[in-house]
Amino acid sequence: MSRIQARFDALKAEGRGALIPYLQAYDPDLETSLALLKAMPEAGADLIEIGLPFSDPSADGPTIQLAAQRGLKAGSTVSGVLNMVRRFREGDAATPIVLMGYLNPIHTYGAEAFCRDAADAGVDGIILVDMPTEEAVWLRPHAEAHGLDIIALVAPNTSHERLVHVLREARGFVYYVSITGITGTASASSEQLAAAVPKVKAVTDVPVAVGFGISTPEQARAAAQIGDAAVVASALIKTLAGTLVDGRATEHTVPAVTQQIKALAEAVRS
Repeated sequence: MSRIQARFDALKAEGRGALIPYLQAYDPDLETSLALLKAMPEAGADLIEIGLPFSDPSADGPTIQLAAQRGLKAGSTVSGVLNMVRRFREGDAATPIVLMGYLNPIHTYGAEAFCRDAADAGVDGIILVDMPTEEAVWLRPHAEAHGLDIIALVAPNTSHERLVHVLREARGFVYYVSITGITGTASASSEQLAAAVPKVKAVTDVPVAVGFGISTPEQARAAAQIGDAAVVASALIKTLAGTLVDGRATEHTVPAVTQQIKALAEAVRS
């Protein structure tokens, strides 16, 4: 059983959904990013999503775009991010880690080499925002061989027929993109989630995580109750960015973000 499935099974037994906070690797530097990653489980993260900095993101709004630029400026590479996960695993063997990024860096790294190295580092799943299901054939065999879940994405405008097609091989969890737009620019209402998420759950037994536009404890609680998890990204990046001085981390950076995660986790558990 994968770490992702084991975690969702445990949370289902507890009768609650998951909190999945996001960080951009190397934002604003490797050591601060790693310190935040290590602090997340104790703050209440059930799973963790790590963004792979990329120069040409198509789904990310200005907040995460700037975080990616800081990460790249700090020297982020695919190998460097995998080593960051490896260092995290030295102290945490239980918390599932999912990498989120774009197709080009992984394609350049090489599908087989990436899946081998990611699994060896302790990665559990991969989200490639710009990889349609039909294009996953170059990656899927290697991911399955190394026990990596390829996380499927669906959105409010995904038709029933497309849901059936996309989710027929879903593993780990389904990422429900709750708005038709880029990250950090809008939020779906509880009523919209209550109308949309059951349509996704009707065609798959895989847990559904709701992301894009989840920023407050109340929104996280609603998303985790209607779906199976809430993904919070831009709101945490904004907090991190607000602590920087001349683009550099301060003594407030990690504590400010972890305090926000604690508030989100408390809401998800209530």
